[in-house]
Amino acid sequence: MNYRKDHIPKSTPCKRRPGYAMSATTITIHNTGNEKSTAANERAWLTNPSNTRQASFHIVVDEREAIECIPLNENAWHAGDGSAVTSGNRTSIGVEICESGNYAKTLDNAVTLVAQMLKERGWGVDRLRRHWDWSGKICPRLMYNDGTWSGWYAFKAAVQGRLKELNTEVSDMPIAKANVKVNNKDIKNGVIIDGAVYVPLRSVGEALDATITWDNKAKLATITTKERA
Repeated sequence: MNYRKDHIPKSTPCKRRPGYAMSATTITIHNTGNEKSTAANERAWLTNPSNTRQASFHIVVDEREAIECIPLNENAWHAGDGSAVTSGNRTSIGVEICESGNYAKTLDNAVTLVAQMLKERGWGVDRLRRHWDWSGKICPRLMYNDGTWSGWYAFKAAVQGRLKELNTEVSDMPIAKANVKVNNKDIKNGVIIDGAVYVPLRSVGEALDATITWDNKAKLATITTKERA
C-alpha cells in the first residue's frame, strides 16, 4: 500500500484545517459513508468549492493507498464532539476507511496502517476509538452490525494480530556483528545498527588501558587515559 502526504492548505474554506496543535492520545476510525468514493476522491472533496461542511480528517485509506490530508500534529474536525481541548476533535487522529472497490482489501490496508501507527507510538489497541465513542454517531457504519459492533471487535482483533507480527519482525531481526580494533587490540562485541558501529564503552576503555567511571545520578560516563611517560 502506498502512503502519501497531500495536505490541504490552511486557507481551505470552513476552517477544515484550523491548525490547532495536537499531541494525539488516540486514533479514531470512520467509514466514509460513500460506496463509490476512493481515497483520492475523499481528499479532493476536502478542497472542492461546492463542499460547505466544516468536517475533515487526517488520513483516508482505500484498496490502493492511504493519503494524509492534515498533518498528524494538527487537529481535524472528525469526531463530532466540539472544540474543547479534551474532545476527540482535539486529541485524536481521524482515519477514514473507504467503502468503494474491494472493501476486504481496503480493510486489510487499514489494519496494517493502524497497526503501524500504534507501533510507532508505542500504543496498544486500547488507544483505538470509534466515531461513535465520541458523539454517538453510527460510524464506522460497516462495523456496526445491527448494534452488536461485531465488525469493530473483529477489526481491533485484526489490528492486534498485525501489531504482534510487526513487533515480532523487529525483535527477530538479526543484528550484524562488527570486528573492531583499538590500539591493535580486538574488540569482539561490536554491532552494526543502521549503518553505524556500536561497541561497549568499557571495552574501548580497557583497550586504551584507561579508567572508566559511571555517575548514575548524572548519567555520566568518564574515560580517563593514563599519562604517557
